[in-house]
Amino acid sequence: MPVTSPAVPAAVSPAPDALPQDFGALLRQDPEIAGVLLAESDRQANTLQLIAAENFTSPAVLAALGSPLANKYAEGYPGARHHGGCEHADAAERVAVRRATALFGAEHANVQPHSGSSAVLAAYAALLRPGDTVLAMGLPYGGHLTHGAPGNFSGRWFDFVGYGVDPDTGLIDYTRLRALARARRPKAIVCGSISYPRHPDYELFREIADEAGAYLIVDAAHPMGLIAGGA
Repeated sequence: MPVTSPAVPAAVSPAPDALPQDFGALLRQDPEIAGVLLAESDRQANTLQLIAAENFTSPAVLAALGSPLANKYAEGYPGARHHGGCEHADAAERVAVRRATALFGAEHANVQPHSGSSAVLAAYAALLRPGDTVLAMGLPYGGHLTHGAPGNFSGRWFDFVGYGVDPDTGLIDYTRLRALARARRPKAIVCGSISYPRHPDYELFREIADEAGAYLIVDAAHPMGLIAGGA
């Protein structure tokens, strides 16, 4: 079956500053793809988005994402790359690390993950071994695929046990969570979700993890901006 692109309106007005200044080059070279991108720009500008994992990046961020750094292969870390010509990539990463540590009051920050899932994988790889038991919010209650979904790497490599919410309040059932932690003695407890619209009790999570001798992994990809802003 042939694959066709979605219909693109004849006249689409992109959101202000939503597209790079040299977008004309793409229009000339590949008008079909350019039309799809213009249609997406129009969709974002004229619809209300309520997906927690999405956000509108600033024109400055879009410009940075489309910069010549996209051409550079910079495997490794600043000062220890596997390819030459990384001095400017090193400078950019050092700036990002410096700003992130200052923003979150942290001793160190790794700014290399391309997504929240990549960051979760890095945390698991650093702290866990295949077969380790992990407590995380069950998918039916708002857990993320990386929190033990059978088809995800997390569910294939580790023994995930799901906790849930109180059916009467809709809040995390911390009593049940504590009981699971005591009974299963997990290597780690994951605090975080993709669709739990409440504020988790981080202090209680810390307490339960300490009681069980478990690592506490906070997957705060969605509320990270609020946390950084002190909300």
